[in-house]
Amino acid sequence: MNEIATVLAALQLGDSFFPSGGTSFSWGLETLRAEGLVRTSADVEALVAGQIDHRWAHFDRPAVTAAHAAAGNLDTVCDIDREVDAATLAREAREGARRIGTSVLKVHEGMGTPGAAEYRARIRSGDAFGQMAVVQGFVAHASGLDVDTACAMSAHQLVLSLVSAALRLGLVGHVDAQRIFVAQRDRVSALMRQPYPDISELHAYTPAAEIAMMRHETGSGRMFAS
Repeated sequence: MNEIATVLAALQLGDSFFPSGGTSFSWGLETLRAEGLVRTSADVEALVAGQIDHRWAHFDRPAVTAAHAAAGNLDTVCDIDREVDAATLAREAREGARRIGTSVLKVHEGMGTPGAAEYRARIRSGDAFGQMAVVQGFVAHASGLDVDTACAMSAHQLVLSLVSAALRLGLVGHVDAQRIFVAQRDRVSALMRQPYPDISELHAYTPAAEIAMMRHETGSGRMFAS
């Protein structure tokens, strides 16, 4: 794949127009807003930065990286998938990531992406769960994207999900939303200069967001799935 084709593929797969279902989730932001814990664009930016620093860098990135490296061996990908699923302690986060991952795989099967149909079959048989970060690494490799692009796309989709939720909740305007994207671009770039973490070092610490996700189902007037 040439450089232009790679850029176009990354833009397609990472765009909100791609039907992953990711923008149906606020990852706890809706509850944090309802409870008055996130009120301003600065609060949103701090929440997004915390998710990048304390979840994506040490949880999603290792999962994406490991799945990308193992994409030629579906047994290993399924092992990684089960490990990531077990390490996602909050039920709402675990089930949400499964829903997004399986939605992405379904679209890729329809697109004819190599291995997508086989991976979906493994999920249906119970061998895997389709965790979002694992699927991101797998389909990026199958789509001809290198591991750095796969990780960057994963980070972008996390920021996109949170910022688009903040926009719909009235916490930020369009200009503030773009400013948050720029700030996270620099943050992610710095993190990606660090060595790739091993899947055995998988960990995350975002308790406020996880507790908010757990409390979300008891809220009223919900707009998002989490």
